Amino acid sequence: MTAIYDKTDKGREEIASRRYGLSSRLRPLLVMIDGKKAANELLDKVAGLGLGADSLAELADGGYIHAIAQPEPAPPPAAPAPAAEPAPAETAAPDNRFMAVYQFYNETIKSMIGLRGYALQLKVEKASSLDELRQLRQPYLDAVQKAKGNETARSLRDRLDRLLGAEEKQPNSLVDLGA
Repeated sequence: MTAIYDKTDKGREEIASRRYGLSSRLRPLLVMIDGKKAANELLDKVAGLGLGADSLAELADGGYIHAIAQPEPAPPPAAPAPAAEPAPAETAAPDNRFMAVYQFYNETIKSMIGLRGYALQLKVEKASSLDELRQLRQPYLDAVQKAKGNETARSLRDRLDRLLGAEEKQPNSLVDLGA
């Protein structure tokens, strides 16, 4: 299987609110689907959970995911791009702040922490309010610092703080992250 899958609106809503009651067995696979990884790569990561091609078919049949493309050859590795420029979600209106912070966590936990961030990813999924997402700020920053170092953690801290609201100064116990 070399197709690339992405979540549908229904899939994103299920992750955010558990509205459709997707089985807990399929949730980890749905969380990992990001529109970037090939199906076989995703299935390799969840094989230990007893999930396979039939699980992808079940998500697709339920309307949670859809195939978007065949994977392109991977470009040669390059230096990581600086994370300092604001993402479009960082300019979100207050009523969309929860989804902006939720998406920020989802995208950066996967790319910065990887599988070690799985437990944190589950906490993000369970969060139902902006306050609950705020409480994950420090564990998130600690994990990024451990995985990627101070500079990356500092950059992501600044982006996260903008998403959480500049009017609220967030406490920072990572003394070696600096200002």
